[in-house]
Amino acid sequence: MGKAVLVTGAGGFIGSHLVERLVRDGHEVRALVRYNGRDDRGHLDRVDPDVRGQFQVIRGDLKDPEAVRRAVAGQNLVFHLGALIAIPYSYENPLDVVQTNIDGTAHVLNACRASNTLERVVLTSTSEVYGTARYVPIDEAHPLQGQSPYAATKIGSDALGLSYFCAFELPVSVLRPFNTFGPRQSARAIIPTVISQALAGSVVKLGSLDPRRDLTYVKDTVTGFVKIASCQAALGRVVNIGRGDDLTIGELVERIATRLGKPIEVQADPQRVRPAASEVGRLLAGTKLAQELFDWKLAYSLDDGLDETIAWVKANPGLFRPGEYTT
Repeated sequence: MGKAVLVTGAGGFIGSHLVERLVRDGHEVRALVRYNGRDDRGHLDRVDPDVRGQFQVIRGDLKDPEAVRRAVAGQNLVFHLGALIAIPYSYENPLDVVQTNIDGTAHVLNACRASNTLERVVLTSTSEVYGTARYVPIDEAHPLQGQSPYAATKIGSDALGLSYFCAFELPVSVLRPFNTFGPRQSARAIIPTVISQALAGSVVKLGSLDPRRDLTYVKDTVTGFVKIASCQAALGRVVNIGRGDDLTIGELVERIATRLGKPIEVQADPQRVRPAASEVGRLLAGTKLAQELFDWKLAYSLDDGLDETIAWVKANPGLFRPGEYTT
């Protein structure tokens, strides 16, 4: 039987895919998007035709506790994906990131605590909280290292959620995806920026090619959200999901070039290079706990996901500005 489900950050890349999945699974979905004067609902305007009109859109801001309370009211499940996620933006405006990611999470948790219908709240973490791997694969016991203001806010958000489980018995789980990619992701992320630049010409401007990343296709990440929400053993816990394999950015560029069937020349762009102490050198997911708790497994290979993403970027060139650095 379907449940009443709220998704915060529903207009974002992962959020819009999660909304689609939840609607198809038979749930009554409420999508919280940040208000703007253009009435722009983000990627909710790009969901598949069979899903359009099958969910409720409400507008508000995570910084407004009353707006969050109204959004949470009457919901059985809350998936909290809303956040400011860009690391370069967190260098420039750390206070905005703190207020959205930490205060916003507190408002969600308080609203959930006050609810008499809530069954589960799932907080969205990030592998960035681990910083550069001290050992691999990175399991949930790995030390946390806030190497950017963004990462620090997510450490705080996760800890706040777990504290509400301990202090108030709020049914909280924390899903910690490693790097997710796929259709609708902006050029802020490495895969769409490489694809969009390569489609526009033969030269791709990037920062460091040495960092290693564990990349998961968005539909697999969405499956992780669905699975953890129904897993009682995941209550009060952080659970990693990822592909369990990594490659360098340079190797990723070569992989994309192969999928595109064209050579790619990489030029160094200093503005795309993170401060040395802030660059995360390696992320490789340890997913043993997810396998044990909810039988975590992938449905998509890296190449499958790249092909889907390339097709989407080709079909939506107007959403990209290949000549500009997107933060």
